[in-house]
Amino acid sequence: MKEFVLGIDIGGTSAKFGLVNRTGDVFHEGAVTTVDTTSVDQVLRPISDQVKAVLDAHSDYRIIGAGVGAPNGNYYTGRIEHAPNLKWGSRVDFSAEFKKYFDFPVVLTNDANAAAIGEKVFGGGKDMKDFVVFTLGTGLGSGIMVDGKVVYGFSGFAGELGHITVNPKGRYCACGRRGCLETYVSATGIKRTVYKMLADYTNDSVLRGVSYDELTAKMITEAAQNNDFIAIKAFEYTGKILGIKLADTVVHTSPEAIFLFGGLVNAGKYLFEPAVKHMEKNLMKAFKGTVKLLPSALMDKNAAVLGAAALAWNESDE
Repeated sequence: MKEFVLGIDIGGTSAKFGLVNRTGDVFHEGAVTTVDTTSVDQVLRPISDQVKAVLDAHSDYRIIGAGVGAPNGNYYTGRIEHAPNLKWGSRVDFSAEFKKYFDFPVVLTNDANAAAIGEKVFGGGKDMKDFVVFTLGTGLGSGIMVDGKVVYGFSGFAGELGHITVNPKGRYCACGRRGCLETYVSATGIKRTVYKMLADYTNDSVLRGVSYDELTAKMITEAAQNNDFIAIKAFEYTGKILGIKLADTVVHTSPEAIFLFGGLVNAGKYLFEPAVKHMEKNLMKAFKGTVKLLPSALMDKNAAVLGAAALAWNESDE
């Protein structure tokens, strides 16, 4: 029999999944939408149908467990609690719901924690004990690795750096607060910034004719790469805010590296140069020059799926 674990990454727009073996090879990847879903069943049911179809077609496949990365996923309780970009209710007992569809054990963690585990097991963090992963997607997630272990804290929610405050009177966040980092540094955050720049400057831009609903981070990246003034200014603003908050992050755990994962990373120098500049500018002297800011080594793969799968393998071994 060929043994696999099921890795699931739940995001604000989709839930991606795959069967993963011990060496990190992903088989039979798939995705279902989470947009406009009002219950976890609307996501688990189609995933279950697709997984069962794979198992029916491959009698030599055996799934021994599942790992799930989700916004505000609590490793201790198996619940998704107060996830700002999901409309499933304030507390969802995900582990209990999962058992309605699958007969193997499941372990849940925050989606960005899963990405950090993936970076540690399969990516650029293999030889590191201390690093941080920022996932720049619909929102901003983060996973903190200290001495080779993910930091969960007392409540299970440690490391929610997307919700540290940039400006207490700043942009409204889906979490109910104002000025959170993810309202500035994320795919949705940079869209909001582009519209600010379009109001502040009169320069020509290919983005002026694009409605907010149609605008994407990919469009902004491509515009910057084509020397679009507004797009470049938007990335400079985004990178500055990110860099300042990365400097704050370094003080807490003194990481060897900070990895960035997600679509915004494709902007390359337009994001990294201002981020590094303002991180170094704002670091305490003791930390200057000690931290590497790197793109995830898993950018061509699904880091969160691999991380969730790695968590499941670890649980299985224990």
